[in-house]
Amino acid sequence: MLCEREMGPPHPQRRRSMAKLRITWIKSANGYREYQKKTIKSLGLRRLNDTVEHDDSATIRGMIAKVNHLLKVEVI
Repeated sequence: MLCEREMGPPHPQRRRSMAKLRITWIKSANGYREYQKKTIKSLGLRRLNDTVEHDDSATIRGMIAKVNHLLKVEVI
């Protein structure tokens, strides 16, 4: 196994952030496109006013950006 000196410094994109996001579904997805409803579901939200916590990552941030008008997001 290589030690840290032989591997070099960690790549900036591989660093894990310790932040978590608390995501709350605050507005109905009725009347919006199907992909937005599927994005809500894939975030793990089941019903209105449901809250989930996810690690802060680029994937989760991208999903939030697609439906940010339906969600409330807090950094914890």
